[in-house]
Amino acid sequence: MSEVILKTPAQLDLMRRAGQLLAQVFAELDGFIRPGVTTMQINDHAEAFIVQTLRARPASKGQYGFPYSLNTSVDQVVCHGIPKADEVLAEGSIINVDITLEQGGYIADSSKMYRIGAISEDARRLVDTTYEALWKGIAQVRPGATLGDIGHAIQRHAEAAGYSVVREYCGHGIGQQMHEGPEVLHFGERGMGLKLKPGMVFTIEPMLNQGGRGTRTLKDGWTVITRDGGLSAQWEHTVAVTADGVEVLTLRNEERAL
Repeated sequence: MSEVILKTPAQLDLMRRAGQLLAQVFAELDGFIRPGVTTMQINDHAEAFIVQTLRARPASKGQYGFPYSLNTSVDQVVCHGIPKADEVLAEGSIINVDITLEQGGYIADSSKMYRIGAISEDARRLVDTTYEALWKGIAQVRPGATLGDIGHAIQRHAEAAGYSVVREYCGHGIGQQMHEGPEVLHFGERGMGLKLKPGMVFTIEPMLNQGGRGTRTLKDGWTVITRDGGLSAQWEHTVAVTADGVEVLTLRNEERAL
């Protein structure tokens, strides 16, 4: 991973614009994702919206050789799920849709959990706790805080609810490149790690498992699943460290009223 690159106000404006466009993609998918839709249909619908309507670029497509515009991670899939024409969303499933978008030379990255029809209470609790953990981490972001503060807040909330935090995958700096420094762990000790400075931009993207934190990668080389077959959930935002706190660059409309 490259060095930490502090963004100028002009660069932050470009990242803010990319983030706002990415939020529009999720708003578009809100009315599209439902039982009976395939994960490849989600990919194709999002790609068409990004390219044709938003005049932007799906930044994941071609990154590290990945052939699609987003990741679709269903039920026990932790991350990096590949869209498939024969993977039909069924009532009761949960799915994480992870999308990156580039416009004006800068990239935004975010993911959202979707509930497919009526889901179990166990699944609902996992999805909600993961979302809460994301915001516990975001709440720590301010100049002078540390990366360890973020990870500690997430880990504490997750483990208090009886969930495990996946440790093999982390948040990351982002800008003109999808992956810049620093690495943002979702576990850790308060006061440890890199101190935050205004102009830093990075993702926070905790992955919580119902059971153990162990994972394994399937033979396709991308799809990561829970080792014990339990459900997994993830939420993600791109955030900027400001002079007095934090700005969520990928904030969605439904979150502005919270």
